[in-house]
Amino acid sequence: MQWAIDPAHSQITFSVKHLGISTVRGSFKDISGTIEEKDGVVAGADVTIDVASLTTGSGQRDDHLRSADFFDVENHPTATFKVTKTVRTGEELEAHGELTLRGVTKPVVLKGEVGGPAKDPWGNTKVSATLATRISRKEWGLVWNAALESGGVLVSDDVKLELEVQAAPAAVAA
Repeated sequence: MQWAIDPAHSQITFSVKHLGISTVRGSFKDISGTIEEKDGVVAGADVTIDVASLTTGSGQRDDHLRSADFFDVENHPTATFKVTKTVRTGEELEAHGELTLRGVTKPVVLKGEVGGPAKDPWGNTKVSATLATRISRKEWGLVWNAALESGGVLVSDDVKLELEVQAAPAAVAA
């Protein structure tokens, strides 16, 4: 069975340390994708992220993140995550896959939980997943930084990624 991600009820967020003392959070507003289920098990998934849709609440920062210093949206307008294997124990899920950012593909493992199936008030079946991981942004070529006078750097290398995904059967979602 194929499930289609519902972008109105899904989000991908990221967070990094700023100045080593506070956390800056952002999200990608435009995501799409499908989840393949076989015999009640997630057999794969493809998620596409419109990187230009990122928002952190600061237009100047968003523009900098879209620039060649970070995501280089002009040359790499999308990011993708392809699930190649899942391990499920009850409601707990590990999604192994390949994350492509800035044209660089690396393996990642996201961990979290699944929900559903459940029916909405209109009788539509939905499933969900809440998954998270941490990555080193430098591994994907996001290396821009600024040294601080007091030591350390402006933006941490460690990035926390979180996915909240809700999906409906592809035939219904289309």
